[in-house]
Amino acid sequence: MSDEKNPGTPGAGDDETGDANQPIGFRGSGDKGDAPTGGAQDPLAAMFGGGELPPELRQQLESMGLGDIDPAMMQMVQSQVQAMMSGSDDGSAVNMSVATDAARRAVSEAGDQSISESTARDVEQVVQVANLWLDQVTDMAPPEGRVRALSRAEWVELSMPVWETLTEPVAAGVSAAMTGAMQDQLRDLGDGELPQIPGLPEGMDPRQLLGQIEPMMRRMSSGMFGAQVGQAVGTLATETVSGTEVGLPLLPGETIALLPANVATFAEGLGVDAGEVHLYLAVREAARVRLFAAVPWLGPQLLTAVQDYARDIRFDTEGIEAAVRSVDPSDPQAMQEAVAGSLFSPDPSQAQRAALTRLETYLALVEGWVDVVAGRASSPHLPNTEALAEAVRRRRATGGPAEKAFASLVGLELRPRRLRDAANLWAALESEAGAAARDRAWAHPDLAPRAADLDDPLGFVERATSTDTDDTSMDEELERLLRDERD
Repeated sequence: MSDEKNPGTPGAGDDETGDANQPIGFRGSGDKGDAPTGGAQDPLAAMFGGGELPPELRQQLESMGLGDIDPAMMQMVQSQVQAMMSGSDDGSAVNMSVATDAARRAVSEAGDQSISESTARDVEQVVQVANLWLDQVTDMAPPEGRVRALSRAEWVELSMPVWETLTEPVAAGVSAAMTGAMQDQLRDLGDGELPQIPGLPEGMDPRQLLGQIEPMMRRMSSGMFGAQVGQAVGTLATETVSGTEVGLPLLPGETIALLPANVATFAEGLGVDAGEVHLYLAVREAARVRLFAAVPWLGPQLLTAVQDYARDIRFDTEGIEAAVRSVDPSDPQAMQEAVAGSLFSPDPSQAQRAALTRLETYLALVEGWVDVVAGRASSPHLPNTEALAEAVRRRRATGGPAEKAFASLVGLELRPRRLRDAANLWAALESEAGAAARDRAWAHPDLAPRAADLDDPLGFVERATSTDTDDTSMDEELERLLRDERD
């Protein structure tokens, strides 16, 4: 048929307004199959549906270098833009499908092996031994979850829902910032008003296009941020030795997990038998998961602190715009790297400072407690316990590429900067009042040590032990009164 339509192009069967599912401003300029004016020979016009471009818009596009892009590249960009504009919008700030694919791709490129049955059994036995040792030094019950030997890809799959929760506030802010910038640029075209956009019905206020910018930018930002999340999580998967080594409850169901490939890499160069390294790391992981399981408020407080920090992030819009102008717009990788390096304003807000203090304190308290308890549990059995503890402290203090990648997403590093201070506090409390008092300090957020207590551990020990004494006296007095009443 002479009037047959090409896929995605308005043709003879369209009504006066074109395909209702196609975004305004990305249709051809003619009705019922009329050829766009100038679109066939003009790649910039083709990108926007084939109609004549307003001079101001053309000038801005050419100043960005888009006028010199290879036609094949322009065709690819056009298809991506149109897919972005017409794709579904679920309102999510992070495209987790993109994130998971990117993480698995990063893991695959770094190398990953499936877990054999013998390796899985070895990990189960190692964790069983670790739990037996921990039973001797803490009354906190073992977690009820599974013991897992995980490949890097499996760790990605299990931890990704928590990463989505942590990065969602930042991603939402990025989307809002990008949307606002795009809307401001559109408003600034011409003499402070929008020019007529190709494809808009005659007489339609061009500002109605702004209503479509938000879902478009949300989809684009969601995909871009999803790719960054995936890259960061994939990088972390190649380094982390256990399920919760970063100090957050990342895995579901109180799972105790080790990543044998990463444990083997960590053991290289330590001068310690690999089996001893494996056992020590299992004790630390089992202790950390035991703590999260026994203290139900702790995990949510840690995650909330990250979210509170991320939610109040301010974006360096001038830095982002300068970074975008400095790179080749046809190089997506360079564009992403430039934007990532200029994403956040360098000055944290007062709310961020409070959230950061809370997060760093809890991370230090968790790792300090794990440090003390793992040391007590391991030292009677492992001759190199202190050397291994020091290696772990250095590893957590210096961070690595994975932590830097995560910092680019939420503007902070998951690092227990005061791990040694926290370990000293827990050791002092245990020395003064015993292991039961050490663990009882986790009973409620109001009883747990705070940032100031890390500066004065002996003061905290004095308050904690005096409270314990007062509580014991009150219990004894109550028991005496009840006994007298019964008599």
